[in-house]
Amino acid sequence: VAKCDITALQNRSKTATTALLRGELNRLVRRLEQHVERLDKEIERRVGEDPQLYRKAEILTSIPGIGRVTALALMAGMDELGSCSGKQAAMLAGLAPIANDSGARTGRRSIRAGRPAPRRALYMAALSACRYNPALARFADTLKAAGKPAKVILVAVMRKLLVLANCLLSHDRLWTPNPP
Repeated sequence: VAKCDITALQNRSKTATTALLRGELNRLVRRLEQHVERLDKEIERRVGEDPQLYRKAEILTSIPGIGRVTALALMAGMDELGSCSGKQAAMLAGLAPIANDSGARTGRRSIRAGRPAPRRALYMAALSACRYNPALARFADTLKAAGKPAKVILVAVMRKLLVLANCLLSHDRLWTPNPP
């Protein structure tokens, strides 16, 4: 059950023409919200019980831009995080630019393949990191000054976040801001 399913049902409920249908849709929305709440509690309980998972979550959430939901999505979707190289992590998440070259022609690089769930979670984290993580904000500003499109900048920040998370997990240390 995803939050988007609940939103879709809420939208259907608003456009329902009969009171009976609206009532049924609203009951279904409440049931799904309760289901999501139970699942969230169970996830938190299991992470809290396992010292390794708890430490991973602690390390990931120490990075500005990565919240609890993103950390849990990365932990669930990329178990290899912390035990592979940054390039491998980027490839697993589908954030490594893939060449589109043939002969003398040099095509545009694009991202594709990889695991969509961690990539989706990193998208929102990158938006937040561009705002609240000073190092990544400077990185994004540098790319913007170089004339890069907004989506290219966001994907680059997503990759930086993932590589940073991978590095911190492999060294088992929390994020600390770089001294000036």
